[in-house]
Amino acid sequence: MASSPFLEDIRKLMRTKHYSIQTEKTYLVWIKRFILFNQKRHPKDLSEQEVTAFLTHLAVDRHVTSSTQNIALCAIVFMYKHVFERELTLLPDTVRARAPKRVPTVLSHDEAMNVISQMSEKYRLMFSLLYGCGLRKSELLKLRIKDIDFASKSVFVFRGKGGKDRVTMLPNKLLPPIKDQIEKVRHIHQKDMTEGGGETSLPASLARKYPYAIKEFKWQYLFPSTNRCLHPVDSYYCRHHLHWTSLTKALRKAVKASKVTKHVTAHTFRHSFATQLLLSGADIRTVQELLGHNDLRTTQIYTHVIGQHSSGTISPMDR
Repeated sequence: MASSPFLEDIRKLMRTKHYSIQTEKTYLVWIKRFILFNQKRHPKDLSEQEVTAFLTHLAVDRHVTSSTQNIALCAIVFMYKHVFERELTLLPDTVRARAPKRVPTVLSHDEAMNVISQMSEKYRLMFSLLYGCGLRKSELLKLRIKDIDFASKSVFVFRGKGGKDRVTMLPNKLLPPIKDQIEKVRHIHQKDMTEGGGETSLPASLARKYPYAIKEFKWQYLFPSTNRCLHPVDSYYCRHHLHWTSLTKALRKAVKASKVTKHVTAHTFRHSFATQLLLSGADIRTVQELLGHNDLRTTQIYTHVIGQHSSGTISPMDR
């Protein structure tokens, strides 16, 4: 996307700071839009007034959501802070997009299992992990063989949202299919090794720190891509994880086949994981830890979903 030397410099800077490829692409898109909005003037010649005008334009003219406007702001703040070493102070007349207060859509256990049952074997396991472990879609895709601990029946989430590591539960029912999936990955890896490959994609820092890990089986993705590709930073051929769009396509077909009429995304299964735990009487702080939430208030939204202010609370009339 980035063609100008200035945008390429920002790309390189983000890579030295180990930002994800997705964040890199998103930030570059918004920085480019900011420059185009200001008639291609160089950002170093712009000030808070131009930033305010751009954010107001997004809210008033483009009607973007609050999260989209915030992503645009984060991209611009990154540019000024790390490229120009300037701290931005937004003007008080900046129009901020209003954040709607939404209660997340959740599935009942029967609905979740109905949707999952409509999928092929591989995607059935993937969405079972989303529902059974409370994973985010990106966390699922980034799972490696080493992250599955059969002895403690747990899943290690490496650098989840906010760069935090955490451990979550591994359902007993998923142990056999995960073992089968690992054997399939072993077969793919052995075939790659025979053909002179076998490399997995690692973050640049890890690839330099552990040069032998790149071909080790335990570092292979649990759900590898069908084809090998060129590493976006270190330029070696490797086998990355499945692309997120494949999950979206599989889910769309399954929801249609299941006749479930709710709006279902991959994240819906994480919401459903949380509500089912609370309904079963789990402590809300335990749910907070399993989900990896910093703030308990984020987890408390699920108590509103199940119509209770705390787990296990019932009306005296129902006792």
